[in-house]
Amino acid sequence: MERRVVVTGIGLVTPLGIGVDETWSALIAGKSGIGEITRFDTTDYGTKIAAEVKGFNAEDFMPKKDAKRTETFIAYAIAAARMAVEDSGLIIDNQNGHRVGVLTGCGLGGLNMLEVTARTVENAGPKRVSPFFIPLIIGNMAPGMISIQFGAKGPNSSVATACAAGAHAIGDAYEIIKYGKADAMITGGVESVITRTCIAGFGAMKALSTRNGDPSRASRPFDKDRDGFVVGEGSGIVILEALDHALARGAKIYAEMAGYGMSGDGYHMTSPPPDGEGAARCMQAAIDDAGIQASQIGYINAHGTSTPLNDLYETRAIKKVFGDIARNVPVSSTKSMTGHLLGGAGGIETVFSTLVLKNGILPPTINLDNPGEECDLDYVPHVARKAEVSYVMTNSFGFGGTNASLILKKYSG
Repeated sequence: MERRVVVTGIGLVTPLGIGVDETWSALIAGKSGIGEITRFDTTDYGTKIAAEVKGFNAEDFMPKKDAKRTETFIAYAIAAARMAVEDSGLIIDNQNGHRVGVLTGCGLGGLNMLEVTARTVENAGPKRVSPFFIPLIIGNMAPGMISIQFGAKGPNSSVATACAAGAHAIGDAYEIIKYGKADAMITGGVESVITRTCIAGFGAMKALSTRNGDPSRASRPFDKDRDGFVVGEGSGIVILEALDHALARGAKIYAEMAGYGMSGDGYHMTSPPPDGEGAARCMQAAIDDAGIQASQIGYINAHGTSTPLNDLYETRAIKKVFGDIARNVPVSSTKSMTGHLLGGAGGIETVFSTLVLKNGILPPTINLDNPGEECDLDYVPHVARKAEVSYVMTNSFGFGGTNASLILKKYSG
């Protein structure tokens, strides 16, 4: 028997704030978290902007000793997980720990530590390498350390499907609970790679915005003047729980997980197919899994990266799935404010989608001054909109042609 799965806790570390309230307030106010890069000297770089997390102190979420030897992406994940667990009121102990798992997505892992260590080897030799080097760069150390922090001894895994990783992690965790392999999962996405090689690498691909003189307006999904995405960082974690388990302990319920779709483009290393065929199949698979009609979707949190091809091809995919009603479905890209968190995007955007259902407010797409060619959907431009919706879809698409769509529904008992 398949179990119903609900969201009972949420946690956020984002370029818009530390915590759910601070981030959500900034998001619906249309504020940008993008500014000049402070992590390194950008003199020789074409792109000098990113969406950095500000004011984060790892010691607020873990012992000082642990904070000092924890790579940033792991610290963000632990912090968001702590917020989510505390928000949910879930007690994890020796009695139930084996039924609580952790599954997070991350695209690139500890890239900063990798860079630092490469320079150490080059300049000081191999004997100066930290014994923590390997544990601090591997992506699965995020769920591993969360598991250790909370005593969650159920299924423990990580997903590395590029920019779809966070959404895939949540979808996989949903199915783990749905089919009875755990009662609750701590799940989401994380990324922290605002580093020399990351910015250089995406810059070499011509994937990044170079609107350096006006950072807050650089990420402009669906706008005709979009010139690339802006790298962001942070973590979004949700507590997924079997409905019967949540009800038995009197948990508050934010929303219900309703559907999960996956697909592969089989087309190109970095570009989606022009007709959006792979993304369309992914969205349709999520709709079918939820057992609903496309017309029941009241809002789409788009992948919406602000790159010329992605925004156009995702728009075409939405039209393919929704047909004549496509222009009636509100669509927005919160990446216009947070930047693109890569493997962490699906985590924060699932939290945003949950809050849309809870609060009845659709976040805007800022900087959408003049929609690009064929970008003619309702992208909720500039200003948040009140709207009571029953179903929300969130999309995440990654390099290699890997796609994920999640559907959440308003919980009605």
